[in-house]
Amino acid sequence: MVGGCAPELKLADRICPGKQTVVQSLDVLNTHSKKAVSMRANGQCRLRYYADGKEHKENFPVKLWVNPPAEMYLQGDVAFDAKGIVLGSNKDEFWLAMKPKEISGYWWGRWSDAKGPETLMISPKLLLEGLGIVTVDTDEGSWRLSNEGGFDVLTTHSNQRMIQKRIYVDCCDYLVAKIEYFDADEQAIALVELNKYKEVIEGFFVPAGIKITTYGEQAAEDSVEVTFSLKSIKAANFTDRQRDRLFTRPEPRGFEHIYKITDGEMIEQPK
Repeated sequence: MVGGCAPELKLADRICPGKQTVVQSLDVLNTHSKKAVSMRANGQCRLRYYADGKEHKENFPVKLWVNPPAEMYLQGDVAFDAKGIVLGSNKDEFWLAMKPKEISGYWWGRWSDAKGPETLMISPKLLLEGLGIVTVDTDEGSWRLSNEGGFDVLTTHSNQRMIQKRIYVDCCDYLVAKIEYFDADEQAIALVELNKYKEVIEGFFVPAGIKITTYGEQAAEDSVEVTFSLKSIKAANFTDRQRDRLFTRPEPRGFEHIYKITDGEMIEQPK
């Protein structure tokens, strides 16, 4: 899916009846989200992106800590730097720090200033939603329910009746299979694909496989793919000291570029 063309939906392995109403569908998703617990995981990340017209690929181990509903911290060991990539968020802010020389940068913003999914190479919001943590707005009027090939499809629209998001839910286990995001012109800007769910505690499942693809305005060269393989997901308890260390935004030091996201725009800041 590049440049706004949606991919074909892979048919479900089994066909089960879907929900009858939007309310029923949203209630199941929100019930699942409310069961979310603090957790940690180790895994592997494959990152593909373009910089200066050249394709770059990275494959590196990651560590992930999550404290619902908004606290998340992920660090990736890139080129022998244990914090070569750091992604984080708390109830007020989100941030992304990347050390690879081709794209040395630090991006941050406040949730109150964000408009839709942040236009970051790796988005905290998309990862949190992929983990099944963000509660879905239950305003029935803003959602429509349809059924496609074994999936319930929830679609939400803007006030201008433009599609903003689609959530595909497997009707058999009622776990999210993928989420599509659209801009104000109904062009696809991001796709989150989820699989290999693991039960962390009774009734709360987390995908061990997460693939996030974001799309630029021009062509394939602007796309970014991030694939997480989280092999050791398990519940965790964090002390106040650990929470403060993990989920407090660090000051940007040693980066070629520093950006603040305001009203959906990246504004470069002085070093």
